[in-house]
Amino acid sequence: MARKVDPKVDEAIETLNLRDSPTRRRLIAGAGLVSATAAASALLTACSSSSSAANAASGAGAFPSAPSWQFWFVNHVTTNPFFVPTQYGFADAAKLLGLPVPKWTGSANSVAAQMTAQINAAVAAKAAGIATVLTDSTSFTTPVANAMSAGIPVVSYNADGSVTKGVPDIGTNRLCYVGQALYTSGEQLGERIKLAVPTPGDIVIFISTPGQANIQPRYDGAAAVLTPAGYTVSEVATGATTPPELPAMKAYLVGHSSVKGAFAVDGGSTSLLGQALKETGMSSLPNGGFDTEPLTLSNIASGATGFTIYQDPYLQGFLPTLYLYLYNISGGTIVPPDTDTGLSFITKSNYSEYNLDSRYQGSTTAQKYLSRPAGAISNPQATTST
Repeated sequence: MARKVDPKVDEAIETLNLRDSPTRRRLIAGAGLVSATAAASALLTACSSSSSAANAASGAGAFPSAPSWQFWFVNHVTTNPFFVPTQYGFADAAKLLGLPVPKWTGSANSVAAQMTAQINAAVAAKAAGIATVLTDSTSFTTPVANAMSAGIPVVSYNADGSVTKGVPDIGTNRLCYVGQALYTSGEQLGERIKLAVPTPGDIVIFISTPGQANIQPRYDGAAAVLTPAGYTVSEVATGATTPPELPAMKAYLVGHSSVKGAFAVDGGSTSLLGQALKETGMSSLPNGGFDTEPLTLSNIASGATGFTIYQDPYLQGFLPTLYLYLYNISGGTIVPPDTDTGLSFITKSNYSEYNLDSRYQGSTTAQKYLSRPAGAISNPQATTST
């Protein structure tokens, strides 16, 4: 009669890769199922404890033991919903690498002086690395230089200084930039507007904070495409925080009912654009914008918003953390690369995969595995390798 093998024994055999070894035969032939179960459970526990101890001694994953480096993220709009997935990104990277969660600080209203004060605070606290948003080309020159002179690596994310007619003016000696190619994304917005509004006319583009390097290049890129084609483009400010954005957009639309299209270059304005058009009786206007705030995605699903351009805020938290870690652990020899986090159009035809409850889009705190859609991967032909 075949001997029944207890499930715990099977688990031990598979986990420890014993297969047809003497230990396997002893476990199966143990003095009764109770003792076999106890033996297998003890073996699994010992293995787990040994593995955990080895990992703790050798650092995160395959990396050697290293200090618990404290990184700082200095942001320009710390309460903006766009940066919720950014914060999840750096928290996940820190957990993966065995680091404390990076500090999240800066300004709530895009005030450069408040940001530079926090960079200086990070230097005083001997931070192991700083990631910051370069919202202009002059305010951050000295504090970033001071950090680098103190041996603190600095990377930028989301914005990398000013861009004039497509020519960057970064203004600091940061190590690298992680984020979207902002002027290029503006040019692509302009091309998309030409498709949505084929006959030139009045176009409004809403922008939360004109002049800020994280969004102004998008407007400039769009205008550079549209103006020579005969469109009249108006730049309308909506405000650095969410509450004033909807009233600002509605006020403009009520006073300019002849516009042929309404668009936005920041996530907050884009998320409220569908509501502004509906409440002013202009829902039929072609419209679109940037980013994947949950309200924007639901507006795309309902048809209230035509499209949005994705730049992956999660990667803008995850990658700077990874890059600062690699720079530190390699003795400064793995210098982080400039990284374009993407320029993808999301429409009603492909929004569903972005509309799942996900830390990657900031719509839930839960850690979830999201399976990829079945079938072919749709992606345009590659045009650049930089």
